Amino acid sequence: MAKKRRKINWRRRMKRFRRALKGFFVYRGHLRWFNTLLTALTILIIALAFGGVGKRVLVPAGQSSQIDETAKQHRQFINQVAPYAQQLQQRTHVLASLQIAQAILESDWGESTLASQYHNYFGVKAGQDEPGVILSTLEYVNDHYETVNARFRTYPNWQASFAAHAQLFVNGVDWNPNKYSDVLAATDYRSGAAALQKDGYATDPGYTNKIVAIIEKYHLNRFDQSN
Repeated sequence: MAKKRRKINWRRRMKRFRRALKGFFVYRGHLRWFNTLLTALTILIIALAFGGVGKRVLVPAGQSSQIDETAKQHRQFINQVAPYAQQLQQRTHVLASLQIAQAILESDWGESTLASQYHNYFGVKAGQDEPGVILSTLEYVNDHYETVNARFRTYPNWQASFAAHAQLFVNGVDWNPNKYSDVLAATDYRSGAAALQKDGYATDPGYTNKIVAIIEKYHLNRFDQSN
């Protein structure tokens, strides 16, 4: 049978060490120096224990500059589209925060092929008589993602894409003009994001949570106006 290891009582050992150290200084007649040394040791221990609190995490120079550049690009994207999204909200009652967050999510900050080359920021499919381009995309079908080819709408500029997206919520679809009535009625970003899922805008079961997370991370609700 293995012998059980005896637990070391560090507090008792420290008391013994302190008593022995004090005895040495008393013997030498330097009790004052003992108190000074004890104070210094106490400060050193506290500094070592809490020295990491509040320290900045060091990031390699190259990685730091890349992070800064990405954050700058994100700010530029938001500052570019936010004023127009606010104008559209005044005309259509679609919350600006929803449009901005959807554009971020669906176009990857305007960097996707569909957005950067064809100015389609919301993955809108092209109708039979509308200008379009065939691209592969991931779609959530039968509880999993599949790569499919689809014909997407092309626009002359990003403003046209935003305007068409907002108008979709206003006009609905051919078989149901009121399909997105809950989106139009929403007065805050949380109910608006939930309405997107409820009204069948997206098939992704996590779509609402993704939109809310983006809005809250970048405080996009500051662009919303009272309808």
